[in-house]
Order: sequence, then structure tokens, then C-alpha cells
Amino acid sequence: MTDPREFIPVRIAVLTVSDTRTIAEDKSGQTLVDRLQDAGHHLADRKILRDERVEIAEQLRNWCANPEIDVILTTGGTGLTGRDVTVEAHRDVYEKEIDAFGTVFTIVSMQKIGTSAIQSRATGGVANGTYMFALPGSTGACKDAWDEILVKQLDYRHMPCNFVEILPRLDEHQRRK
Repeated sequence: MTDPREFIPVRIAVLTVSDTRTIAEDKSGQTLVDRLQDAGHHLADRKILRDERVEIAEQLRNWCANPEIDVILTTGGTGLTGRDVTVEAHRDVYEKEIDAFGTVFTIVSMQKIGTSAIQSRATGGVANGTYMFALPGSTGACKDAWDEILVKQLDYRHMPCNFVEILPRLDEHQRRK
């Protein structure tokens, strides 16, 4: 449901976590870039990092400290293998986890891939006034997360509520009273 409010673009950084991909081969990252720009948002930055927990967490912290970034989307490293450490890196940075994001993502995935959805550990959270979402590395999963969840929650016009309308209040605990 939408109301007559005007669209408010947000600034989104995209991080692909992969030991093997380059920007030229990064289909899932490019899918997110294309979709966020098609929706009217701004690409604030884009990088690829190897599956190294400390490096991923450091990049997330750097982007969270940047006032020109409102949202961080990562793709890759959310599975169950030994090199999949993106979720742990996100949780190293989160101040608050958005528990329902993973639940809703699983529901969306179940409709597409059935019980294989159980293998994803997609997660979302907030740190330093910045939203962060860890998505699987598959292009299909990135499309599903964007098309079914994020495009709506990152649209100020989406009702009854959305992430954009509370964005200015995410860091209110850090302000002086």
C-alpha cells in the first residue's frame, strides 16, 4: 500500500564477498546495483572483498561511519561452508539485529526454491544509523531479496511503515539529550 508521499532516495553501498569474483564477473552485485538505481536510489560505493571476517567487518564499520551511506547490501558468504563468514562479520558490527528480515527472506525463498531455503543465513541489522543486509551470493536470491522485501522497505511511500521513515531516528541514542 502506498500513499501520496514523495519518493526519498537513499544512498546504498554494495559489497560482494567472494574469493574468486571480479567486478566484471560479479553478477549478483551488479543485479543489486541495477535494481537500486532503477528504483531511484544512489549507489554510494561498491567493492569486492575476500571471505575474511575481519576485513568484511572493517569495511562494514568504515561504511557505517560514512554519513554519505544509509544502507549497506552485501552479497555472498551467507551459506554453511567454512569460508562463509559474512553473517558473523555483520553480527560483529550490528548494534541491533533485524530478526524478521531473515524470516521474511526465508518465506520468500521457500516460494522459489522450496526447502533449500533452509541453507541461507540472510540477515539484517543496524549500526551507527546505517541499515545492513547480508544476502546470499546467488543472483536469484539477490533479486528475491530486493524485489520482494528491500524495494518496498526502502521506499518512503510504502505503507503502513518502511525503513526510510525511521532512518533519521536510528542513531538517536547517540545524540545528546
